[in-house]
Amino acid sequence: MSDRLRRRAFLSRSGLGIGSVALSSLLSVPTARANPSPQLERYPGLPGLPHLPPKIKRVIFLCMAGGPSHLETFDYKPQLAALHGQPMPESFTKGQPIAQLQNAQLQAHGPMFKFGQYGGGGQWISEVLPWHQKMADDICIINSMTTEQINHDPAHTFMNCGTAISGRPSMGAWINYGLGSETSDLPGFVVLTSVGGRLSCQPIASRQWSSGFLPSRFQGVEFASSGEPVHYVQNPPGISARLQRASVDTIQQIDRLADPLFENDEIDARVSAFETAFRMQTAVPELMDTRDEPSHVFELYGATPGDGSFGSNCILARRLAERGVRFIHLYHRGWDHHGDLQRDIVECARHTDRASYALITDLKQRGMLDETLVVWGGEFGRTPMVQNKGKTAGRDHHIKGFSIWLAGGGIRTGGSYGATDELGYHAVEKPVQVRDLHATMLHLLGIDHSQFSYRFQGLDLKLTGVEEAHILREILG
Repeated sequence: MSDRLRRRAFLSRSGLGIGSVALSSLLSVPTARANPSPQLERYPGLPGLPHLPPKIKRVIFLCMAGGPSHLETFDYKPQLAALHGQPMPESFTKGQPIAQLQNAQLQAHGPMFKFGQYGGGGQWISEVLPWHQKMADDICIINSMTTEQINHDPAHTFMNCGTAISGRPSMGAWINYGLGSETSDLPGFVVLTSVGGRLSCQPIASRQWSSGFLPSRFQGVEFASSGEPVHYVQNPPGISARLQRASVDTIQQIDRLADPLFENDEIDARVSAFETAFRMQTAVPELMDTRDEPSHVFELYGATPGDGSFGSNCILARRLAERGVRFIHLYHRGWDHHGDLQRDIVECARHTDRASYALITDLKQRGMLDETLVVWGGEFGRTPMVQNKGKTAGRDHHIKGFSIWLAGGGIRTGGSYGATDELGYHAVEKPVQVRDLHATMLHLLGIDHSQFSYRFQGLDLKLTGVEEAHILREILG
């Protein structure tokens, strides 16, 4: 067995409590300072980055998992209403990818809710989202979003990784790899999930926040929004502080001897994980203990402490942002409305509408919105054609045109960008691809997407892929 394998086996089988390496900083501060370990420093990012002055420090991505209907939220189509109940014109659908309406008689279905224009830019917003109506001037609605994957899991993968190929890094991992961490007490990439409504059972695979071929230290860490926030962080029974310290010293000695001979990113990542996890033993309980939040904050978000709701997760997202976490991804499951859309979208909006408004308002009041990019949207939209009929009507998956919104630093808000055709099927004006969204996000963080790559299997791979991606300069302030 090689020295490298013995070292890896020692790390994985030593029986250490999570975070043992960083325990030295608690048990013997003078010793830790006298013999600093490079792993004890926060990861600084790649040399030469950022490429340009950044407009933002972090991203909060609010994923409405399941695919919200743009036709019932932000994309008002009166001509679709006029065509209601009639056959969908074949000129729109012939040869187009359709998920569950294959071989069905395609019938047009008008908007199921009333729309109005709000804010100085007259943005169209449905009555389903009354709190969004209040923040029309704080968001930029993109009505011409497109994607390439028509089923949920690959569509999430494409939205997160810029490709449907499994095993690629997610955008949060890419960003932390490039720019480094602003905190040594918490992961740089944190994921929170919530559910709401009848359709909340659809899973979100943990590989959606994977580090892929990047070192594993950059993968997202899922926090539970109620109960024990992070599994396996606490030390196992029977591991005393002195035993941990002895183990730490031994590992550090092995590292000092072996590192000049064997360079292995994954061993460094494992050691770094121990350190971060130890620091999390103190930082996470403090993060999750929201008793220091005034009651008016919970009232703003429509949340109750510890209820595990999307509203509570939005509060945690703001607290994570305050503590230097660079990428915060919130998933709210329940938006897959193939049937009973008129009932179920109201339920989903009840869980997310007010909290989304509250997050933007809270960040703005604290002076943090200008340094944060907030993204709201699903993995795709819904068809102008109906599934089922009458009160049980719903809409199928749709990839050719849907809506998302952006807010925060560097974004010109208060207006809409792009448009779908008169029936809401094709993005016909300023179509936006997922890679364009990624390129714009990286640009705001100070990264030139065309110069940001990782060598893997002989290829220089990028979040924005090999096809041309465009920065959405018209929406930048």
